[in-house]
Amino acid sequence: MSASARLVTTLAAVLDPATATVPEVLCLPDRTLVLQSDDTELVAYDLAEALAGGEVSVARFPAPWPRRFGTHTVAPGRDVAVFAGVHAVRAVDRQGATLWEVRHGCWEGSCRELHASADEYVGHVENGGNVENSGNVENTVGRSHRYADSGSAVFSADGKLVWAHVRGPLAEIDDDPDVVDEWLVLDAADGTVLGKADAQTVAAGSEHVSHPDPGQMGLSVGEGQDGVPLLWGRWTGERLTVDRIGDDDRCLMAVSPSGEHFLTVTHYQEALALHRVEDGSVVSELDAEEVIPDHPALHPDNDEPEVRWDYYGGFLDEHTVIAGTSEADEEYGAGRHWLVDVQDMRLLGEVTYPFPTSGVPGTLGDGSWYTIAEDTKELQVWRLADV
Repeated sequence: MSASARLVTTLAAVLDPATATVPEVLCLPDRTLVLQSDDTELVAYDLAEALAGGEVSVARFPAPWPRRFGTHTVAPGRDVAVFAGVHAVRAVDRQGATLWEVRHGCWEGSCRELHASADEYVGHVENGGNVENSGNVENTVGRSHRYADSGSAVFSADGKLVWAHVRGPLAEIDDDPDVVDEWLVLDAADGTVLGKADAQTVAAGSEHVSHPDPGQMGLSVGEGQDGVPLLWGRWTGERLTVDRIGDDDRCLMAVSPSGEHFLTVTHYQEALALHRVEDGSVVSELDAEEVIPDHPALHPDNDEPEVRWDYYGGFLDEHTVIAGTSEADEEYGAGRHWLVDVQDMRLLGEVTYPFPTSGVPGTLGDGSWYTIAEDTKELQVWRLADV
């Protein structure tokens, strides 16, 4: 069984595709933002406005440091951007003025400095990171911070909070130099630390997955080969509590529109799972090898094809998920995307496109999804042909 996709529109990249990142999609309860960055700025626009046609208002934020030094997010109103950097979480306005900053431990694992400024390491990376001179202190700093780990940050559904995953200790609060990773709830207006918890992780990177309730948030932490801790946070207005879900082997992919369920994929990508948000329990699972047919370009002599789900996918509606096997399929040919009914975890069929697409599918929160053109970085918006 297959499901035909129809192209809704193609949106050109705002920044130069040669120097910018691929577009990122930030789904919020009442709007969806498209973000893109290069080494000098972060831009954001409202997807609904772009789909309506006409001139699109693009918010632009000067970047406090080059893009390799962390991650970023934008407030629902597109008036504030937050950069989660190597040494600090910083909020800026559209002119680039710092609204607030929370300094924390350095994400470069061997560095114990509480940096006062990104200038302490950015200049070394840019000027000395590629010079093979191990006796030069500046170049050593450059090489190490060039590949620093990273945290992440995101605004709550109502824009009043910022959830941030940082490397401890906090410069102004913690007095224990051995604090590793912390999960913070910040006042979005002034950066005040309202709540914090020991994440009990040693992250190489992390990603927040928003929930419709401003007081709830999911956090997926990558620890390389050591696992993928999944944390679920709840903020009461006075206290932050954190639950660790699973055995550090599930990567959080998406939250359902109602907020009642979330979707995960196992660390080694064998199975999708639907969970209850209430307690994190698994409702049902779908194993890739049991349901995904062999790739049509598979060589007939290959009797042990490896099939794996991608790490990215999401809900088209409360009961329908789109997920890919693109990463595993690359060995044999074009990547494939699939529809899954999560009510009974049943494969509905493969998505067929009118022309070749690349990469993984990402959902847009309104029953549509997107792919990104590999060469132009255009955002291709899709719907099912019969919808």
